[in-house]
Amino acid sequence: MIYLSGKKIECSDEIGVMLSFNAGKTVKHGHSMFAADNGCFVQADKYSDAGFLKWLDTLDRENCLFASAPDVVGDAIATRKRAYPMLSKIRALGFKAAYIVQDGETAEMIQWQEMDAIFIGGTTEWKLGQSAADIVATAKSKGKWVHMGRVNSFKRIQYAEAIGCDSVDGTFLVFGPDKNEKKLRSWLHQLKTQPMLELSA
Repeated sequence: MIYLSGKKIECSDEIGVMLSFNAGKTVKHGHSMFAADNGCFVQADKYSDAGFLKWLDTLDRENCLFASAPDVVGDAIATRKRAYPMLSKIRALGFKAAYIVQDGETAEMIQWQEMDAIFIGGTTEWKLGQSAADIVATAKSKGKWVHMGRVNSFKRIQYAEAIGCDSVDGTFLVFGPDKNEKKLRSWLHQLKTQPMLELSA
């Protein structure tokens, strides 16, 4: 399991950085492992396709796990209309393109050939439900990378790993980074050393 932090941190095999479009203070370079988010969740009013692609073009392709196409929080239909035209453009820049699934999405409706990764977004209730778990299972069967957003507890990390996610991100390290980095590393260690006992999130 890889944890991507919204806060700049020394990267390791388990911890990387989640860069976000329009996050002005984020250092864009020097990360050995990162992903690129579209920023629609936090600053939807500042997003544009042209601006996002221009920003992506300044990033290091080699160390980027994926770059996420734009989405509409909680709305699968609106996300499909917004994201699909951008997936090929992200790929054309040399990045692995991620499709963010939202409430109402199903594995059967996804055009799997258009993307390299799935990002589990949506409301908390939906992302922890059966539809999202089914999408993860299908994605893994097709060899796609799977990421889950807004993960800030050990139980949530456990759940993400149990259903097959490869990476997660969250704001856990933004608050009390020194103390919480130690806690996060202990969580990741527990994932490796302790058997899965429950799936409650």
